[in-house]
Amino acid sequence: MTILFVYLIYSFASRMMIHEGESVYDYCWYPHMLASDPASCVFAATTRDHPVHLWDSVSGQLRGTYRAYDSMDEITAAFSVAFNPSGTKLFCGYNKALRVFDIHRPGRDFEQYSTLTSTKDGQTGIISCVSFSPVYNGLLAAGSYNRTTALYAEENAELLFVLHGQEGGVTQVLFSRDGNYLYTGGRKDPYILCWDVRNTTGILYKFYRSAENTNQRIAFDIEPYGRHLGTGGQDGQVNIYDLQTGEWITNFWAAYDTVNGFCFHPSLPLAASSSGHRRFCIPGDEEENLNLRVEENCASVWSFSCTWVGGHGSDVDYQDNNKEDASEYVNVQAESKDADSTKTEDVIEVSVDFDNTKEQER
Repeated sequence: MTILFVYLIYSFASRMMIHEGESVYDYCWYPHMLASDPASCVFAATTRDHPVHLWDSVSGQLRGTYRAYDSMDEITAAFSVAFNPSGTKLFCGYNKALRVFDIHRPGRDFEQYSTLTSTKDGQTGIISCVSFSPVYNGLLAAGSYNRTTALYAEENAELLFVLHGQEGGVTQVLFSRDGNYLYTGGRKDPYILCWDVRNTTGILYKFYRSAENTNQRIAFDIEPYGRHLGTGGQDGQVNIYDLQTGEWITNFWAAYDTVNGFCFHPSLPLAASSSGHRRFCIPGDEEENLNLRVEENCASVWSFSCTWVGGHGSDVDYQDNNKEDASEYVNVQAESKDADSTKTEDVIEVSVDFDNTKEQER
């Protein structure tokens, strides 16, 4: 089966830009967001040396602030943030602790839970990522920079299991659509690990991605029907894996730089990727080029036109019978200069063969 990607480049002005005071550590969207309900269009963000903020994505206004304080009564920043499935609470990761805020009560009121047990066992280090099971009510996973992943009960943050095996600090945890499996990825770790949460004695299988030489978080995601996983890498490729067999299916070129973000649309046959990394000018190094091409530092939207197998074994056909082309890719440049819908002339067609994994560029 062959998918044709048509590469078109446009430049757009930002729909909304919200300025935080420092580097953004993490963010998450309200789980019950509906575009038709502006009141639900909010997201939470945490930044260095600042409290957690709840932002209105329609107006750009600040909806609420959630402050945590340390033993010196100084504000301490969360390193990760996630809404619980009901959308009533914010679970935030700190150093050896989880703090839980009621979203309806902004301020400094929170519940604090240590990730260490009474015997000083448990999960140490900074809690860098949090994810909730989409099926099992009350089960959450938290990753730590000490290379461990732990499962907790939502109600009282009771420690259930600690998973060891990541080569680097854990930067992302994600449950499968049926809630039976957990996928974890780490910094400078080339493998995404798959765990069975019903039997945590060992790793089921691993997915390779090029991430050995970068400190960036390399994000991955599972498509809406739970059959495939997509992940970026520092080689500019997006790799697609079959979650039923654990086998690699195909990959496609997404950027000339590190693809640090990749996610599927929750209901449409679309996906988004982001690319780029920090560059520093070294005195005396004349070969260092800090001028980036648009293919290096960009956000991209991909349109898939193929048949994916749904979670219940039924085929889900993304093919539009009225279209002759198989799929379309639109690249949105991440440029600092102002660009008002200016179309460039660059058009690249990439043909990806699922069987032979051949790529052709024109």
